[in-house]
Amino acid sequence: MLNLLIPAVATLLDKIIPDPQAAAAAKMEMLRLQQTGELAQITGQLEINKSEAQSASVFVSGWRPFIGWVCGAAFAWNWIGLPMAKVALGLAGYVMELAPADLSEMMPVLLGMLGLSAMRTVEKIKDVARG
Repeated sequence: MLNLLIPAVATLLDKIIPDPQAAAAAKMEMLRLQQTGELAQITGQLEINKSEAQSASVFVSGWRPFIGWVCGAAFAWNWIGLPMAKVALGLAGYVMELAPADLSEMMPVLLGMLGLSAMRTVEKIKDVARG
């Protein structure tokens, strides 16, 4: 919402403040305040993530590993479980159509998690890890 208001406020500042330098200074201050607000939100989310990771409760700190296990289970089903189940059912004389898990929505989550863990591994290898 704020991003939509900034161009309108900038135009309004041009009309209210006739001095171009003063108008530019007012616009810069407005942008600084916007960036400070966004930076505060990002910093706040990082603090929440940090406190969640340090929690002793598995319901608070365990959601990230849970998502990893769910994605891993879906991959295991698609490439190991599903072919083995089809063979076993075929040998037992059952004709049943088993569908693979839809990974289109899980892939961005899993790849994002793998990317973050890869960055963490690189930090540890380069000995810049803090924790």
